[in-house]
Amino acid sequence: MNETSPARTVIVTGGTGGLGAAVTRHLLDAGWRLVVPWYVEAELDRVVPHPNLETIRADLSDEQDVEAVVECATKDEARPLYGVVNLVGGFAAGRRVHETPIEVLEAQLSINLTIAYRVIQAALPALIRHGGGSVVCIGSAAAVRPFPGAATYVASKAAVSALVQALAVEYAGDNIRVNGLLPTMVDTPANRDAMPEADRSSWARPTDIAEVIGFLLGDSSRAVSGASIPVVNVAGSD
Repeated sequence: MNETSPARTVIVTGGTGGLGAAVTRHLLDAGWRLVVPWYVEAELDRVVPHPNLETIRADLSDEQDVEAVVECATKDEARPLYGVVNLVGGFAAGRRVHETPIEVLEAQLSINLTIAYRVIQAALPALIRHGGGSVVCIGSAAAVRPFPGAATYVASKAAVSALVQALAVEYAGDNIRVNGLLPTMVDTPANRDAMPEADRSSWARPTDIAEVIGFLLGDSSRAVSGASIPVVNVAGSD
């Protein structure tokens, strides 16, 4: 069932990545207009041209580039900006805290938290102006079930979950819903290559994550905000 209205726009950061390409396909199939910023040109091969898809080169750590993305997303008044999906993220692990330079923590906070904060902050005025919307952020199951050697990653993803809850309360009166996903390891080609011997039975499938995001953007989830939703491969299949 189509959960969306075709007359609305969503920004999908990281929409050309291993997870993002699946999310982009799903949302286009559901009828959304998408604005997808990209930084690595080779990743554009993962997305198929579509009349409702607009890509824009942007460094999301740069305030002016983020403003350009939001301007692109708001230029079509017939299809106003309604959703923001934050998929950009990074992972660092392998050493305990006393062995990890503070720069690693700063880098993890930058890619996992600050970029999401910057994009949401820039998009909020348009969401407020058009009467509300839906924001979805990608956290991690590690934020609630940490594992050794990844304190910087765990802390940055826990911060994402805290931001989701704070935004949900702060903008409830503006009819803006904010939710987060807590996937296990995501089953992308890059993760398979990095861990070829790993047991992938519980890894979250990109298509499953895409479907949950589609639900959270759509009108059927209008009563859901401030949630941290686990996403796992319950079936345990490839």
